[in-house]
Amino acid sequence: MQTLRTDVAIIGAGTAGLSAYRAAKAEGKQAVLIEGGAYGTTCARVGCMPSKLLIAAAEAAHAVQLAPRFGVNVSGVEVDGRAVMARLRNERDRFVGFVVDGVHALPAADRLVGHARFIDDNLLQLGDHTTLRAASVVIATGSTPIVPEALAGLGDRLLVNDDVFEWQDLPRSVAVVGAGVIGLELGQALARLGVRVTLYGGSRGHIGPLTDPQVIDEAHRVFGATLHLEPRGRVVSASRTEAGVTLRYARADGTHSEDTFDYVLAAAGRRPNVAHLGLANTSLELDAHGVPRYDAATLQAGRAPVFLAGDVNDAHALLHEAADDGRAAGRNAARFPAVEPVARRAALAIVFSDPQIAIVGQAHATLEAGTFVTGAVHFEDQGRSRVMLKNHGLGHVYVDRETRRLLGAEWFGPAAEHIGHLLAWSAQMRLSVDDMLAMPFYHPVIEEGLRTALRDAAAQL
Repeated sequence: MQTLRTDVAIIGAGTAGLSAYRAAKAEGKQAVLIEGGAYGTTCARVGCMPSKLLIAAAEAAHAVQLAPRFGVNVSGVEVDGRAVMARLRNERDRFVGFVVDGVHALPAADRLVGHARFIDDNLLQLGDHTTLRAASVVIATGSTPIVPEALAGLGDRLLVNDDVFEWQDLPRSVAVVGAGVIGLELGQALARLGVRVTLYGGSRGHIGPLTDPQVIDEAHRVFGATLHLEPRGRVVSASRTEAGVTLRYARADGTHSEDTFDYVLAAAGRRPNVAHLGLANTSLELDAHGVPRYDAATLQAGRAPVFLAGDVNDAHALLHEAADDGRAAGRNAARFPAVEPVARRAALAIVFSDPQIAIVGQAHATLEAGTFVTGAVHFEDQGRSRVMLKNHGLGHVYVDRETRRLLGAEWFGPAAEHIGHLLAWSAQMRLSVDDMLAMPFYHPVIEEGLRTALRDAAAQL
């Protein structure tokens, strides 16, 4: 057993951990990066990149299926599942390789391998070979998929998103339990690739990250037209059978559905990876899920020299937010006790479904009734969207009644990943609806739909 000392110890070598390490080193402090598993971020291994590779294949298949509506006749679509998954894994491994190469380029003395466990607030034990005394600690251990209790006991017929990207071929059928971001993206992509999919929502009927009731209803209508969607209810039971898994679902209206699938994909959210950190040995106050209570402004846990960064703090499970968290946590850990608030960018979250979803700034559920107006655009008759046969969706912008400033938006429609950026930049610059309408809008472009929503809001003011 060797004993080491450092200024800053970072537990977890993902996006947040790597950012924290670089920030601490930039402050002139000694820092070590601890990883108990394989190198490679969640984004590269099992998140952003492999899911977009699957979605890209699905979009190619869908484009061929849509071609006859443009008068372009094709002989049909044949999806080679083995080829789809081979490209996905090859490109995924390439992205992971870039991350691994970056970690291996760090000084060997700064890279410690082993599962870290707290002995006290400043003392960590790594496996059975090292103890590490650190002046400050950054916890950046990420998150792990949640498996609902109703799905327990399904063995190898139960999947999480990590498993999907190791497939050698596409299955015949999958039940996707959870209509959040992961369930929506993967469920729609698999369906477009010829997999029989049913997407099961929860009791509240949420879909993706949407909170605006009108936009949620429109999303249910649009997705339900092309995807077998059970929007509201709960899984009553799931049992192994010779044919796979039989899943029984209780709808919100009191009726039931029952179907059998090859696999069940649990997409019911993720929880912070804290169970094996030995946090009970620290002075940290823990919440009901065992996660340290922390100051969202500084990422500091209580008054201890411990900081939470990235998905583990269960606040902003997005790569750019994890990177920002890591930089702030690493800097504060290095400067402790002189900590400073995190400089937050305008909130931006995107779902790569079709139509896409973007949530910008303040979501509808966080706004105070009566203090804002909602500008809307329906895409059915929006020019460029109709030209491309992508005229589905509903976009809402929220504008403050008193200041006329853009507060946020919930956007469901074509090219939402791009519209979302325009809205986020405007929100961060604190622009008014008048400032935004004074900007150029070309014709014919989907952005004209944004202008329609802004004009609607301005007219109400």
